[in-house]
Amino acid sequence: MKKLSLPLFLLALAWAGSGCSLHQMAVNRVGDALAGGGTAFASDDDPELVKAAAPFSLKLMESLLNESPRHRGLLFASSSGFTQYAYAFVQQDADELEDKDVAAAAALRARARRLYLRARDYGLRGLEVEHAGFVKMLTNDPPAAVRKATKKDVPLLYWTAVSWAAAIANAKDNPDLIVDLPKVEALVDRALALDESYNFGAIHSFLISYEPSRPGAAGDAFTRSRRHFERVLELSGGQLAGPLVSLAESVSVPRRDAAEFKLLLDRALAIDPDAKPEWRLENLVMQRRARWLLAREDELFLTADKK
Repeated sequence: MKKLSLPLFLLALAWAGSGCSLHQMAVNRVGDALAGGGTAFASDDDPELVKAAAPFSLKLMESLLNESPRHRGLLFASSSGFTQYAYAFVQQDADELEDKDVAAAAALRARARRLYLRARDYGLRGLEVEHAGFVKMLTNDPPAAVRKATKKDVPLLYWTAVSWAAAIANAKDNPDLIVDLPKVEALVDRALALDESYNFGAIHSFLISYEPSRPGAAGDAFTRSRRHFERVLELSGGQLAGPLVSLAESVSVPRRDAAEFKLLLDRALAIDPDAKPEWRLENLVMQRRARWLLAREDELFLTADKK
């Protein structure tokens, strides 16, 4: 989620009525700024402030895409931005609310699913811009489609896969979405093959949670998750809370390992968000989830599991 500087925004408005070419130039310039912007949101120390501000940024990007629908940078920023907003500020709220109000939590999950699908569609549009016919080929032959992708496509491959997988996870009773899992796997596996170190191991971090649900894969799913966990720790220097939370939730819980669960979440909470300002918001969001999971320890584990 990017922050647009006020001068650029005002410049876009001033140029909007100055003729078609100048208008398009302004739109593209603002789009470039949004797509390649700084870390104003990522380094913020107030998640609630970002929660309130992010919708304006996201809707601005959508408005610009109406003017410049093939702007690949904006399509990437929209895909990643809607995914992050849905996870951090809609899905987590739904999870925390479920014990108190099942109906309200279900409504939030439905909203999260719609946002994830919006993010997925922007990602697919970005891939289609670079590779004409990509979406149709992905539907008919996912492995063949992703072979067209190159290293510069990795950000779009990753965010498209993550948003799609999140939508499926929030709609397990929807067969129309569940049958799309092979497409998700093709996208993320191609991203991993092209650049496994992307964004300090983000692909590995995603696969920690995904491997236990990967259908038909060879070997032990939890072992695969642990391999991804160890690799992302190497790539991130152990300064990201997300991988620790993911392993606790996706491996320790189903394996009934309460001791490991607590150890991992305590490690996540011990990370200083200020040590890496560019990861501050992400770490704060994941530490919130770590605290929520620890508060549910008695629900997640039997007494025997804690010995």
